[in-house]
Amino acid sequence: MSSPAPTQEKPRALIGWRLLALLYDLWPALAVWMLISAGFTLGYYLTGHGARENIPPFSPLQIALWLACWGATGLYAVLSWRRGGQTLGMRPWRLKVVAAGGGAPGVRALWIRFAVATLSVLLGGLGFWWAWVDRRCLTLHDRASGTRMIRLPKNAR
Repeated sequence: MSSPAPTQEKPRALIGWRLLALLYDLWPALAVWMLISAGFTLGYYLTGHGARENIPPFSPLQIALWLACWGATGLYAVLSWRRGGQTLGMRPWRLKVVAAGGGAPGVRALWIRFAVATLSVLLGGLGFWWAWVDRRCLTLHDRASGTRMIRLPKNAR
């Protein structure tokens, strides 16, 4: 009688690959942030402020700008993860976000992942560095959202 074949777990994405993907994803995010900022600046100018006057620091309008940029970045990440499990920055390094069980994660889990990862970045990458001490090499946003990042084999996309 033959025993069932052991299930092989997909290779985990090491922290270095994750940080490279994050750096790569910074560029499309910056482009979106510039477009949003241009819209806010144009709106500010058209409401009667001088061409040389900037949006005041920490004003409600600037906070709205930051939130718009954060929300647009979240949409980019969540829609990319939901569509194929990868952002543009994850593709060259064959990284993919999956649910803990290996399937496609839900939208709620992906937003939790994005929110916790944002906090992690704001705290100097604390949630990313956690992967070095975690027994399963998971980041805090992996754990909080019930998702995992895996590295695909070379012949798979």
